[in-house]
Amino acid sequence: MVVAGVVLVVGVLAGCGGGSGEASAPSSGPAVGTVTTAPDGVQEVTLHTQDDYVFSPDRFTVAPGRVRLTVTNVAEQLTHNFRFSPGGGPEPIQPEIPLLAPGDSRTIEFTVTAPGEYGFECSFHIQLGQVGTMTVSG
Repeated sequence: MVVAGVVLVVGVLAGCGGGSGEASAPSSGPAVGTVTTAPDGVQEVTLHTQDDYVFSPDRFTVAPGRVRLTVTNVAEQLTHNFRFSPGGGPEPIQPEIPLLAPGDSRTIEFTVTAPGEYGFECSFHIQLGQVGTMTVSG
């Protein structure tokens, strides 16, 4: 009986959990990296960038059409940016986020029509491997 009580208490406390230091999506919203369609028909996706020089996730897939991309910097120390790699896809994507201080979140919108893979990067940290890929399905 005591063991069952301890297991129940541990389970309840684990559910209340402390933070991992990383911001999470609101419980009413989609998970980070999940592509959804907004009421206006635009595909939406959110990425995080952090202190370990990665995008989370570093890959996502959209259909041809309008895309609304939000990048949130959940880092505690590092400043990042976001851009599609110049010459890194079947067609150029111009909008970019030039600066994201810790805690900042910015959104860009663009249209993709050509299927294929589009590289993206933090140009400040590309040498450290802070890159990713957006795939436009055919």
